[in-house]
Amino acid sequence: MSSIILASASPRRAELLEQIGVAFTVQPAHIDETPGTSEMPVDYVERLAREKALAVAISFPDKLILGSDTSVVLDNVILGKPSDAYEAGTMLAELSAKTHRVMTAIALVQGGRCESRLVTTEVTFRKLLEPEIAAYVASGEPMDKAGSYGIQGLGGIFVKEIKGSYSAVVGLPLQETAALLADAGCPVWKHWPSSRESQS
Repeated sequence: MSSIILASASPRRAELLEQIGVAFTVQPAHIDETPGTSEMPVDYVERLAREKALAVAISFPDKLILGSDTSVVLDNVILGKPSDAYEAGTMLAELSAKTHRVMTAIALVQGGRCESRLVTTEVTFRKLLEPEIAAYVASGEPMDKAGSYGIQGLGGIFVKEIKGSYSAVVGLPLQETAALLADAGCPVWKHWPSSRESQS
């Protein structure tokens, strides 16, 4: 399993891979993440996941490369990472008392072949108060998060309901990631530790 490379600098994705027992190294991808003209969010997210994995695979042709991308989408508009505190507060106010979609794509490159999966989860926020938005922005947590919030952190108190994959909202859909690795001949469960004592 050490032949796996995560093409992402996200500590959250790394933690999720560790959670399911995957041994890996990290090699962040550096690509242009600008959406194409009239590009739909669903196409954008999957394209970025594939491009990240393929970009790293050029330097590591014998490795399994995992790339992923997550976007928060409200009314078919992508809410990316905020550029400053004002934008973070504005995004959170827009998400207040509404249901948005979190789209996360995972791609796996093996021997020049790229397979990908897209997971869409519906997340509903309760009504957010201005003072708590201000306090959350001041915490700094929103600044490196798509949509200006982290469901696994302080922002978790804003979530009223979730329909779909929690891990995908955090940044990596575990079921789909494990399935891609299994299809590539690396089922994660074969590397889980065992607490059973030898019977011999």
